[in-house]
Amino acid sequence: MTHGHPSGAVPVPGGPYPTPHGAPTDVAAQPEHAFPQQQTTEPAPEETPAAPKAPGRDRYLDLLRSIALVRVVMYHLFSWAWLTVVFPSMGVMFALAGSLMARSLKRPAWSVIRGRVRRLLPPMWAFGALTLTVLFATGWDPREDLGGFWGVAEIFNYLVPIGAPPYPEEAAAVAHLGTTWADDSVGPLWYLRAYLWFVLASPLLLWAFRRAPWPTLLAPLGLTAVVGTGLVTIPGETGNAVTDFAVYGSCWVLGFAHQEGMLKQVPRYVAVSGASLVMAFGLWWASGHLGDGGWDLNDIPLAQATWSFGFVVILLQYSPSWQELPGRLANWDKLVTLSNNRAVTIYLWHNMLIALAFPIVDLLYRIPFMQSERGTAALDSTYEIWVFALVWPLIGAMILLVGWVEDLGAKRRPRLWPNGAKGRRAEPAGRGRRR
Repeated sequence: MTHGHPSGAVPVPGGPYPTPHGAPTDVAAQPEHAFPQQQTTEPAPEETPAAPKAPGRDRYLDLLRSIALVRVVMYHLFSWAWLTVVFPSMGVMFALAGSLMARSLKRPAWSVIRGRVRRLLPPMWAFGALTLTVLFATGWDPREDLGGFWGVAEIFNYLVPIGAPPYPEEAAAVAHLGTTWADDSVGPLWYLRAYLWFVLASPLLLWAFRRAPWPTLLAPLGLTAVVGTGLVTIPGETGNAVTDFAVYGSCWVLGFAHQEGMLKQVPRYVAVSGASLVMAFGLWWASGHLGDGGWDLNDIPLAQATWSFGFVVILLQYSPSWQELPGRLANWDKLVTLSNNRAVTIYLWHNMLIALAFPIVDLLYRIPFMQSERGTAALDSTYEIWVFALVWPLIGAMILLVGWVEDLGAKRRPRLWPNGAKGRRAEPAGRGRRR
């Protein structure tokens, strides 16, 4: 796609229900309340055993979301087209969000939608407040740039991302940032727009899926073949929104299929074989439609849709439903928990922080021993590695500064660093801490 897509985000695309690690959240797609564990009493010898405890977080899905976020950051920094093939992040994030949405829709639809929107908007307001303040302070006049009242009204998309938030193609440079910093920062917000539309459409999509699962699952792929290949062209941001909905719609509905148990009803060899054929078609189609980005599937909608669809089928078909990360993966438990708790914050701010990391790394050239020919050459050859290493502390700092806004949206007590680590202080006798 040509409107600032990452390879796939950050839901992007869970709720505060407990886990063995105290890892309570997902991106904006979070259930509205905790799922309490069943309370049972010790059965008498003649009674039947107590029912099993209600499940907590699926750590396999949490791990996939964390990998997707890291891959999005890597793609936006290095611009490696092959990353879109190795791991189609956005398809994965939409599928995970769709699965959680189907789980939550066991409750009244309006309350679920309201909860999702409430979790999404406050972090976006914080982002929009800073971005618009800087744009206005540097001389951007939306009346001239956007043309008239209706153009200025597009700023409303910074409050509720029904459409694409506006920004100047060439913004005034700020703090040694280039003139494209606004495009770098705001461009990826297409994901939040698509996520919001999927949330609003989910009650109807889930109703259709339960009555006609296969047509509902495959219809977005058919729509992509129409609007994503140039067969039918829809101009402007409306066309971009429809194309996004089509490209990732089947991944969202695959999340329904996973949550409803449909995927487990399909023999694994059938699912994997069919998915492999769909993925092979995606690569074949991409090979005949390579653009300036080469094998960047973001620029080839039908290839992105089919490759992401098959990839997600395989990931969810092999889903082991971990309650704890196994083996050496357990060493990453706190980071996985933190990234899931702050996925919206990471996605919103990561591209702006990447842009900020470049001028900071440039300061290394001022170090005396780096000014030699050998030092400069060494820094040139590892420049992007330094940026990649720096961007994560910057993301950590942003989590501390504004990440707690996600908690406010979820009506939770604000937390600075929610990585699931247990507090060191013991609970007072007879009193429990509210969660």
